[in-house]
Amino acid sequence: MTLPTILVADDDRSIRTVLTQALGRAGYQVRATASAATLWRWVEDGEGDVVITDVIMPDENGLDLIPRIRRIRPELPVIVMSAQSTLTTAVQATQRGAFEYLPKPFDLADLLAVVDRALKQPISLAAHAKAAEPAEDDALPLIGRSPAMQEIYRVIARLTTTDLTVMINGESGAGKELVARALHDYGRRRQGPFVAINMAAIPRELIESELFGHERGAFTGATNRHVGRFEQAGGGTLFLDEIGDMPPEAQTRLLRVLQEGEYTTVGGRQPIRANARIIAATHRDLRALIRSGQFREDLFYRLNVVPIRLPPLRERPDDIPVLAQHFLNKAQAEGLPAKTIDPAAMALLSAYRWPGNVRELENLIRRLAALVPQPVITEEILAQELADYAVAEEPAPTAVSDDADGMTTVVERHIARLLTAIRESGEEGVLYERALAELERPLIRMTLAETRGNQIRAAALLGLNRNTLRKKIREHGIGVQRRVG
Repeated sequence: MTLPTILVADDDRSIRTVLTQALGRAGYQVRATASAATLWRWVEDGEGDVVITDVIMPDENGLDLIPRIRRIRPELPVIVMSAQSTLTTAVQATQRGAFEYLPKPFDLADLLAVVDRALKQPISLAAHAKAAEPAEDDALPLIGRSPAMQEIYRVIARLTTTDLTVMINGESGAGKELVARALHDYGRRRQGPFVAINMAAIPRELIESELFGHERGAFTGATNRHVGRFEQAGGGTLFLDEIGDMPPEAQTRLLRVLQEGEYTTVGGRQPIRANARIIAATHRDLRALIRSGQFREDLFYRLNVVPIRLPPLRERPDDIPVLAQHFLNKAQAEGLPAKTIDPAAMALLSAYRWPGNVRELENLIRRLAALVPQPVITEEILAQELADYAVAEEPAPTAVSDDADGMTTVVERHIARLLTAIRESGEEGVLYERALAELERPLIRMTLAETRGNQIRAAALLGLNRNTLRKKIREHGIGVQRRVG
């Protein structure tokens, strides 16, 4: 039996060496090159069962190779890997026809799993998949290169070729509408309108009229026909923000629209065909609302076709410097004075808990850009600005304490801080999940450090199934040491 051949193209010799060794141990034949031209020659000659290519190579961009490969060998899966870990790169790779996109650094186990899936996919599926036009490389709608954001980019990229309904869950200020806009702007309906409606901002008695429109004389004060958001979003995307605040009667009508694909205006009789992609978002725990009878379970499953969890800013501190610089550049482009942030101040920004998430960070940076006279924002300036809001971190213990009450006291103080942050942000129904997540994340991170990134050993130490551990690593955006790239 002939072993499958994997073609690898990357101008980094160390990556070629590591991939060749790992793929060889997994039972594959490997041919590796530093140039796109050589890779193209191999493909033209009919070699290879899977292609793994970098994006930036000396002679050609790997993304430009994908449509050419698909034209002559549509059944050949192409896996793209790139250190340019942005939403645009992920979307372009997917829309040009890549089987999968892996941001560097990546886990070797993930790569081997993707190669295995690529080899097992039906040839007819690969051959008939149609590559969409590449997205324009405009200003990025989402910023961040943390593992958690990389997973968001990959999900968005996969969804750009479908009209599946999406449910975005995340805290207030985390950027849920930015994700919804990215799904629209890079998707098949980008030529149509993007219409947003916030359920929490509309009086209950007006929600049905706002969503579906009303006819003249439908109720007192309805002096003219009103076009609802569903009709406004025809051919485009309807973003239902804070769906958890939708009243029961409106939930029933929305469910009927999703089931039947049509609706009537308030006071109207003629059915109107619904032609909008639905993206919903909430900061609330909808399953808890279902249990308490405040949200329809059947509507939840209609909306939750593709769930996306948007991580809060405190779970991706590595993104804070990038975001802060982005907001400084944005403020300068709007006419505010140019500013820089010194390293000590940036470290303080990264240590802050950000109960208001990205929105709070942006507001702070704009305020500093407008009000601070000095060109450099120092730690002293930032500490003063955060004085009323920042919660001091607990000092690291110098020795391990045998006193169980000592740990209890630390946990109680941390929960008190969480309660304060939740009270300030106005959130409900998230304390239990958040408290467990904040204990679980350092537990898993430190165990992985103890095992030098060996996930099998870490799972054994924790008493978890390996798949459960990998899921939690993804959920918490935890970087793993044993990586390539």
